[in-house]
Amino acid sequence: MASAHLLFLVASLLLIATRAVYTPPPAPLVKPPLHTVPPKAPAPSVKPPATPVKPYVPPPKAPAPPGKPYTPPPPTVSALPLNPYPPPKPPTPPPTPYRPPVKKEDCVPLCEQRCRLHLRKRLCVRACSKCCDRCRCVPPGTYGNREVCGKCYTDMTIYNNRTTCP
Repeated sequence: MASAHLLFLVASLLLIATRAVYTPPPAPLVKPPLHTVPPKAPAPSVKPPATPVKPYVPPPKAPAPPGKPYTPPPPTVSALPLNPYPPPKPPTPPPTPYRPPVKKEDCVPLCEQRCRLHLRKRLCVRACSKCCDRCRCVPPGTYGNREVCGKCYTDMTIYNNRTTCP
């Protein structure tokens, strides 16, 4: 029984010994001596003296031939103009043709002509007649062209800033 234990112990040691890798111990730290002499700085290198550099002097210009006055060269024109776009023109208001004032008797036939295609013809004629009485104008056509009659016609509104005139 003791031999079995001894055999197990030897086998374990061999197994451990084959698995372990031998690493050498780290080198001991070397402390620098307390009193050391600093290394001497290298001697400066000697450069040859530099030759002085002469400044550039342009050659003298030839004088103009006698009898001809000096004329400067013409100015150079760049390939691209400074501003390739022309200055913007202010917007012009659309021309409003002259429309003679409408008589009160003429409002109803003109409004019927303007409202002939409207879905609610009676309502349109009533609103148009109201605007015609005040502004003395009915725009041409069945829709749009309101600016022809001026500010009176375009600026007339009812509640919630809805336009009155058709």
